[in-house]
Amino acid sequence: MTETPGGVRQRPRATAQALGGGPALFAGCALELSGTLSILFGVSGIADDTIFRSSRYVYRFDLTAWGWLHLVIGVGLVAAGLSVLAGKSWGAGVGIALGAVSLITQFMFIPYYPVWSVIVMTLDLLAIWTLARFVVPFGDD
Repeated sequence: MTETPGGVRQRPRATAQALGGGPALFAGCALELSGTLSILFGVSGIADDTIFRSSRYVYRFDLTAWGWLHLVIGVGLVAAGLSVLAGKSWGAGVGIALGAVSLITQFMFIPYYPVWSVIVMTLDLLAIWTLARFVVPFGDD
């Protein structure tokens, strides 16, 4: 806790630097990496919609649509990761929400490209868990 000149105690801001780089730095980097991979994945799906194949799948969409979906989510994840690293108060909540959306879309994409999807799902899970466990404040102590 810090004290202002008037004697009022203030709680320090939870930024990546204030936390010593630990959980917030890890969560921000995991969101950044997941977002970057999703952007690359989306661009490849948009550029060549015949690159991935899956037959008789329930969540079968046009791969260009999947590409745009991954691209938009990836840009959101990168923005959320940057906000977590910058210590923005809204960053953790947005990171958890977009990480969950990314996790669901990657799960639905498993038949098209399983190894990639599982890797990005793992990053999303680690980022969500780290943000929820260590970064989001749950009231005053």
